Amino acid sequence: MAGDTSLRHRFETLLGIDAAVKPEVYRRIDESAAVNDLNYWLELVLSAAIATLGLVLDSPAVVIGAMLLSPLMGPIIAAGLALATADLYLGIKSALNLAASIAGAILLSALIVWLIPFRAPTSEILARTHPNLLDLGVAIFSGLAGSLIVCRGGRGGGVTALPGVAIAVALMPPLCTVGFGVGSGFQWPIISGAGLLFLTNLTAITAAAFAVFYLARMDAPEARGAIDAAIRARAAGERLYLLLANTRLARSLGDIGQLRWRITMLGVLLAVLFVPLRDSLLQLRDETLARTAIREAVRTLASPDEIVSEQIDIGERIRVRLVLTGGVAEDRIAEAERQILRRTGKEVDLLVRKVAGEEELAAIRQSLRPATPAPLALESLRAEASARLARALNDVWPAAQGQLLDYELGLHPEEVRVRLRYEAPEALPAAAVEILERALRLRLGVEQLRIIAEHVPPPAPAAPPAIRSRRSVRAQ
Repeated sequence: MAGDTSLRHRFETLLGIDAAVKPEVYRRIDESAAVNDLNYWLELVLSAAIATLGLVLDSPAVVIGAMLLSPLMGPIIAAGLALATADLYLGIKSALNLAASIAGAILLSALIVWLIPFRAPTSEILARTHPNLLDLGVAIFSGLAGSLIVCRGGRGGGVTALPGVAIAVALMPPLCTVGFGVGSGFQWPIISGAGLLFLTNLTAITAAAFAVFYLARMDAPEARGAIDAAIRARAAGERLYLLLANTRLARSLGDIGQLRWRITMLGVLLAVLFVPLRDSLLQLRDETLARTAIREAVRTLASPDEIVSEQIDIGERIRVRLVLTGGVAEDRIAEAERQILRRTGKEVDLLVRKVAGEEELAAIRQSLRPATPAPLALESLRAEASARLARALNDVWPAAQGQLLDYELGLHPEEVRVRLRYEAPEALPAAAVEILERALRLRLGVEQLRIIAEHVPPPAPAAPPAIRSRRSVRAQ
């Protein structure tokens, strides 16, 4: 234990950490975890709204602005300090702050996305749905950097204003990506991927802060005396502290448990996250190797100038679709498939299509052009026109109004004329003739058609033969 104390003291000395500033550092971290700080919640709301809009607009600059404004680093570092110094009250306070912050940011982001008329995932959103071990490394180093700045009394940055660390670790964008998945119809791949990234950042920063604060001897007896007195005096007026003071936790507010249990808890969390992050990294490695193998195999088939389009689908089976300006022999395609199989160990479907050149397109257009019909003889035209007119008149002629005697079809440059002779007691009214014209136009498909109707009255009935009266003739 003495060796451990000596190692921690040497670390503290090398970093130039002044023991006199530790109470002030502790106080500032404690303030950053306050649940009822209005400034904190205003920064959280604004950063969540900006990050959501930046993700939807696919704007990296807007997303970076939200990272700089986000205050989430404060309660996370406070959680690491609570674990390093065994401060149960600070741990509870930071945990409540983080839970409320996470829920608030996700709900606000989901509401904004729900109100937006378009909800297509952008590249900024998709980039935060596949975390891997590299993201864990970024979060650990970012947590170490932020904790070291804070330990040194804020020199080089403050507790919640660490621009470089905030940009590197990106706490708010993953939360807003989760909100996007919720607001756009509970898209589970987006929710789970972004949620895993945020949990990775949260756990890694907490673990890094714990390590830095423990090695910096923030729990040293000479510092804890002044720290405890100041924190308890300040916390005595907080509702959360008064509430916990009336519970069984009152005796443990300054003791979060033995060191080995705290280390075990962080180790278990990191181990649980390690499994999916490792699988994601291995998948990324396999995809990178596959794409490299495909790119090299395609080079053996065509030069970059000959490639019109290239589609790659990497799953249990690799599918590659190429459109080239030139043709490729089947044996070369088969050799490229075998080359990709040897490099990746996956079956390959390589489909190569040749785009048609100008001469080939012209030949295709000529073959698809409909043949010009042979001109019809005049007699054929007359017979076809007469037959169509006869069928149309048979359908539309008002037989109840009179009897159609005959008809004539005349073709003029401006219109088609149909002369009708009909027998009826009375001539058809003009409205009836107009209706008949419209019906024939529709039947024959002729827009300019005029009917000339000639009325023929029926013949008068014949008079009955005269009856001669017989007169009696008197003989004279």
